[in-house]
Amino acid sequence: MSGFDRYLTLWVALCIVGGIALGHAAPGAFHVIGAMELGGINLIVALLIWLMIIPMLARIDFAALGQVRRHWRGIGVTLFINWAVKPFSMAALGWLFVGLLFRPLLPAAQIDSYIAGLILLAAAPCTAMVFVWSNLAKGEPHFTLSQVALNDAIMVFAFAPIVGLLLGLSAIAVPWQTLATSVALYIVIPVFVAQFVRRLLLARGGALALANLLAHLHPISLAALLATLVLLFGFQGDAIVAKPFVIALLAVPILIQVYLNAGLAYLLNRLLGEQYCVAGPSALIGASNFFELAVATAIGLFGFDSGAALATVVGVLVEVPVMLSVVAILKRSQGWYERAVTPPSIARHTREPA
Repeated sequence: MSGFDRYLTLWVALCIVGGIALGHAAPGAFHVIGAMELGGINLIVALLIWLMIIPMLARIDFAALGQVRRHWRGIGVTLFINWAVKPFSMAALGWLFVGLLFRPLLPAAQIDSYIAGLILLAAAPCTAMVFVWSNLAKGEPHFTLSQVALNDAIMVFAFAPIVGLLLGLSAIAVPWQTLATSVALYIVIPVFVAQFVRRLLLARGGALALANLLAHLHPISLAALLATLVLLFGFQGDAIVAKPFVIALLAVPILIQVYLNAGLAYLLNRLLGEQYCVAGPSALIGASNFFELAVATAIGLFGFDSGAALATVVGVLVEVPVMLSVVAILKRSQGWYERAVTPPSIARHTREPA
């Protein structure tokens, strides 16, 4: 994890300040950018999102799906958390905190939109950043790769139905055509482009050529993310200045669901007897979100100045410090975890001198 990546939260905070300042100084420029749409999709944001997502998806080797059977229990826990628990737990937390407990403190007109943003944030599991967190937590790299590849494949088909279902349950109008367009634009097409580039580079220059390209694209990907945040906060500035605690309030359900899902995945793997090197990545992918996709979809469905877009950006703001804290918890609990999973005879043998 590079020094720049480690301080991503700081850069996000600076983009918040810069975006708000620019929004007040040059509102006309932001409205011109906001009007650059085609079929309900903002062209500038689409370009920035592609620059964010494609380098991440190019890291994924879908051939790793053949390794899924090696750690079927860990994969099963991952799928259960990501697709049966995570979106629904976030929706429930959104209804509880945003729709009920925090309602008097939030702009009334944006309540449903905030909940929609939280749902979008949890409806897609993290992709490339999981490799960073897994490496820091000493996770099994092949398991991490196989679970990410499988979840990305499922996301192509499951993202839109889950989002549509939960938005419908929240009584939020679902623009199905825009949702379908967002899925095609921000999931399907980037997956095919990324995998085409990956295979082409591997065929012509091998793994080194791919690694070199990804190393060059990584700063561009981060710059695109930060530029998107500046645009978002340029539009959101007035609402944030009027309600300065909105971000902190929206962070509460996000933080709860991160630790809830990570802890549940970790405990389920322990109960099933999976190794720590599998349980760690399983917990981490359950905790983190594909926030780039969430941001893009929120803008496409509800617009730059929506509460949904702001809610997804809060996920970006808390991502690095929260995930580093989850990694720290996993590493400190490794001994406790392995005492339950490792049979006593094996544990005694590993402690005896050679």
